[in-house]
Amino acid sequence: MVRRRGLPLERGLFELYGDDPERADALIFGRRTGASRRGFLRGTGLATMSALVGASIPFADQMPAGLIPAAFAGSDEGFVIPGKEGLRVLNDRPLNAETPPHLLDDPITPAKRHFIRNNGLPPESFDPEGWTLTIHGEVERELKFTIDDLKKNFEVVTYALQLECGGNGRAFFDPPAKGNQWTYGAVGCARWTGVRLKDVLEAAGLKPTAVYTGHYGADRHLSGDPNKIPISRGVPIEKALNPYNLIAFEMNGEPIHPMNGAPLRLVIPGWPGSCSHKWLNRIWVRDRVHDGPKMTGTSYRVPRYPVAPGEKVPKEDFVIIHSMPVKSIITSPKTGIEHPLNKPLEVRGHAWAGDNFVTRMDISIDFGRTWIQAELDPPENPYAWQHWRATIRFPIHGYYEIWARATDDEGRMQPFAIAWNPKGYLNNSMHRIAVRVVA
Repeated sequence: MVRRRGLPLERGLFELYGDDPERADALIFGRRTGASRRGFLRGTGLATMSALVGASIPFADQMPAGLIPAAFAGSDEGFVIPGKEGLRVLNDRPLNAETPPHLLDDPITPAKRHFIRNNGLPPESFDPEGWTLTIHGEVERELKFTIDDLKKNFEVVTYALQLECGGNGRAFFDPPAKGNQWTYGAVGCARWTGVRLKDVLEAAGLKPTAVYTGHYGADRHLSGDPNKIPISRGVPIEKALNPYNLIAFEMNGEPIHPMNGAPLRLVIPGWPGSCSHKWLNRIWVRDRVHDGPKMTGTSYRVPRYPVAPGEKVPKEDFVIIHSMPVKSIITSPKTGIEHPLNKPLEVRGHAWAGDNFVTRMDISIDFGRTWIQAELDPPENPYAWQHWRATIRFPIHGYYEIWARATDDEGRMQPFAIAWNPKGYLNNSMHRIAVRVVA
């Protein structure tokens, strides 16, 4: 197992099954097997595995004990998630995987390179036929829609929308923070097609008492207990009514990838990705701040004031994360390259700023002593990330770092240092890559 400052960073199926196949079955697929260890593809585990390989498995009962499907065996470094390419797995249960920055170079993130953030186990079925969404609570009319109903009754729109996990960048906290040790790749900007959450809520008739939404999906608790919910977050009604929030049923013009929430999900851009519930089947409109799992305590919350690294913070001093901070990544070149001295180098990437816009992008090759302003494109639409590029020449051969710094429309600029907090959220420190210039 690879570790970063004592915390697990990456765990692959080959390692898990090599150490203890029976325990691996229990960890990944929620199946505790007996002496004849055949649980790898039985029960709910079979449904999960079928979704991952992209098809049913007709002879699953004949698979030898401990066999890892060949669909997962595409890399010596770990298992391959079918329909995904180059993602680095952080966790097997629940499945979480990030995308290296150099694989995020596309203006629109392909589904195969969009990160995966699960809190529980995926549902047993991803079939859109018969899938329903219920709207209830502080509304005049409780409504239930099939996906076809949504398409027929509301305007269908398509937007490029950026999603980022609230813990993206957690791996660099010192002292470490518990949780998935994301580096840079828990972010993506796909083109999502669906109907506006605003339109659906207004069709139900929001009561004056409506304060918050609560989101629920068909994902299952890691314990397998059907009475437990893995996660249920929500947003204030004011945010829910933003016209760029979608109830989505397509990703880049195709059905949503199962690990990204098929067949129906919320997309609440600009806020932590945990607000954008996958496998969506219910929205409860509340008369108070939602109190579902991972809405209370310190989950997706930060101290209301700056704290020193390692400082203990009382729970009552934590506040819910809303808009994500200004941030950018370098997608080209890949860190660690060698580059000829007399050849110009194009540097490019993306920038975003939660509910705001990025207005300036700068890079430095001299450790922040001077800055070069990059060319910055406007977003395709609000909440899409913005593409930037700059061409640089190096004065002499040697080791260089390229630093990237975005500034938003309120003048807030990416810092060099991490603003530490106990849960490891909102790391928007500058992305840096290494380049060795050779004569």
